[in-house]
Amino acid sequence: MAGDSHHPERAAVAALSDSFVAGLCEWIKIPSIGADPAHVPDVQRSAEWLAAQLRADGWPEVRVWNDGPALPAVFACWPAADPDAPTVLVYGHHDVQPVDPVERWQHPPFEPVISGDEIRGRGASDDKGQVLMHLLAVKAHLAATGRNAPDVTLKLFVEGEEESGSPHLRKLLDDHRNDLDCDLVVFTDTALHERDAPTVNTGQRGVLAGEITFFGGTDDVHSGRAGGAIPNPATALARLVAALHDEDGRIQLPGFYDDVREPTAKEREDYAALPFDEQKWLAHNGGGAQALHGEPGYTTLERIWVRPTAEVNGISGGYTGPGFKTIVPGSARAKISFRLVPDQLPENVADQLKEFVAKHTPPGIRAEVSFRGDGVPPYAISPDDPANATVKEAVELAFGGPVRFARAGGSGPAAVLQAWLGVPLVYLGATLPDDRVHAPNERVVVPLLLKGAEAAAHLWRMLPERLSR
Repeated sequence: MAGDSHHPERAAVAALSDSFVAGLCEWIKIPSIGADPAHVPDVQRSAEWLAAQLRADGWPEVRVWNDGPALPAVFACWPAADPDAPTVLVYGHHDVQPVDPVERWQHPPFEPVISGDEIRGRGASDDKGQVLMHLLAVKAHLAATGRNAPDVTLKLFVEGEEESGSPHLRKLLDDHRNDLDCDLVVFTDTALHERDAPTVNTGQRGVLAGEITFFGGTDDVHSGRAGGAIPNPATALARLVAALHDEDGRIQLPGFYDDVREPTAKEREDYAALPFDEQKWLAHNGGGAQALHGEPGYTTLERIWVRPTAEVNGISGGYTGPGFKTIVPGSARAKISFRLVPDQLPENVADQLKEFVAKHTPPGIRAEVSFRGDGVPPYAISPDDPANATVKEAVELAFGGPVRFARAGGSGPAAVLQAWLGVPLVYLGATLPDDRVHAPNERVVVPLLLKGAEAAAHLWRMLPERLSR
């Protein structure tokens, strides 16, 4: 690859790297745990910190949206000099996950530690590091081009509720539709496959979480006086759970696979070419599981990226304390979640689950099915989309080698953003799957964030020729 003289963006990022690290450490110190009401003032402080940073960087328009019911979000806009340039909206979030179990942390979670090329602390990777990465990219882009405005009109939207499922995102989008109008969305909250195997993400799975409750009666009863003579809801529920998958692991909800979009041959080729050690992955990501298991005909990466799932998250009912209590429980419940792939819709899967439960509810049992919210739809963009191809080219420039496409097994609000704004959405992040996000000892690798910033700086330069308004 050519040296920095041929990549002024790289040189600009390097010159700004120390201040970038210092800023990220400062922001991490704010415990913006959006899910904890006690930390709502900290979410406000976090939003104000980001707004102040944006103003210091020179963004002409910066606002904190704090008119409820959503937790504070930050919006900023930097118009391009050319009024005909495309408009790009960068999405991220500044709320962070709770830190429990705090005793598992090797240092206080909101006292960031620099260790080698890593910054350790809650929010370092998810998602404060990646939001600041994009702020750094704008400064590097301006320094590299010698201009005082970006080549594209840039907008930044950083919400404060992503870790709680973005419950008010739709209202924010409705309330501020004119502000958020754009030609392309760049989604920050995403990871590379491996440090030495950079990838561009092309989609995330959706999610739907539900609870099934079987009622046999109003109270627990003595199993010696009534056992064998009345239905046992725990036994009935166990049968339903067992029927959720067939012997090959395929999900048995009626019509569940009717809308599933298969990955293309090129996508499967890309996934197969990525370095991946199944046993190593199992040891680091399997939570102590001793064997791999899943839908036949698909690799482990395909199972967690492009295939839908139904997982039993928990079962409860009757007596579960120490010793024995010989009863027939009055009720039993199971929590079940589904990971969905394009083109599955949460509302359709909800109906399928209701039909499945009705079919597996025996006489004498009353069933209730409830859901946590409306669910999150899946999203995927074609690898051949022009904007997506441009992201891939920008990442290749920054990383100095070939880049393949990948998917994310988790879920996020990408589909909501894309549907509400009606424009393509692409992913540009530079964290790693083993950054321990949502877990103790979260970290981020600084050189990767710097490469991500360089890639974004390349992208702003390249997009005007590639993206039509």
